[in-house]
Amino acid sequence: MIAEWRDREAGDQEGTFMLLGDRVRELRKEHGWSQGELGTRIGTDAGRISRYEGGKITPSLEALVRLADVLEVSVDYLVREDAPRRNLDGAQLGVLGQRLGDFAELSDED
Repeated sequence: MIAEWRDREAGDQEGTFMLLGDRVRELRKEHGWSQGELGTRIGTDAGRISRYEGGKITPSLEALVRLADVLEVSVDYLVREDAPRRNLDGAQLGVLGQRLGDFAELSDED
């Protein structure tokens, strides 16, 4: 398991953890999920989600990535106050995925 992340040089770690918790709560509610439902989706339980949201614990890097994936946002949006929200939904990724797929079909000469 990846250790919990912490930016040792950040001046306001508690603020970062609260930002993370607030954003997780906000996004969870936008999806209409309970803490238990979000927990199930990322492979944990409601109690841990509650502690993330309350700023009492920080997720491992692995869990942070799973949270971002399930909540369809970038990791930086979860942890940086000034990060723009960029939804990572299928519609946005579809065009990119299609273009990457087109590259895969090119011959070696192309």
